[in-house]
Amino acid sequence: MLYALLCYNDEATVWSWDKAQEGQVMERLDAVRARLEKQGKMGPSLRLLPTTAATTLRKSDPPLVLDGPFAETKEQLLGLYIIDVADLDEALAVAKDLGEVNPGGAYEIRPLAVYNAGADLRVSA
Repeated sequence: MLYALLCYNDEATVWSWDKAQEGQVMERLDAVRARLEKQGKMGPSLRLLPTTAATTLRKSDPPLVLDGPFAETKEQLLGLYIIDVADLDEALAVAKDLGEVNPGGAYEIRPLAVYNAGADLRVSA
């Protein structure tokens, strides 16, 4: 079953890390990723650039294009992992492993439905 692990954290804190702090966190995360890749459970993982680089399209009439994030929040979506595991319990275990090596924030665990243009929507289950 496919799950997205959405990584939320305080953007100001994460982007204020010096190179050594950043390197330490990424090294620990890479160790977890490498183990999951060996097990065939890790798909793509992405790190989003800061919300200051975001552009938002509001679906109004006419559509409105805004600089910046979609909402003011305490924690921002900073990245995501796609994992292929048996069930929610295993997805939670992966999120816990990542959380142990990544300070602060939260992981939202969400099952995925696969959509390919021209094909039926496939819920991963």
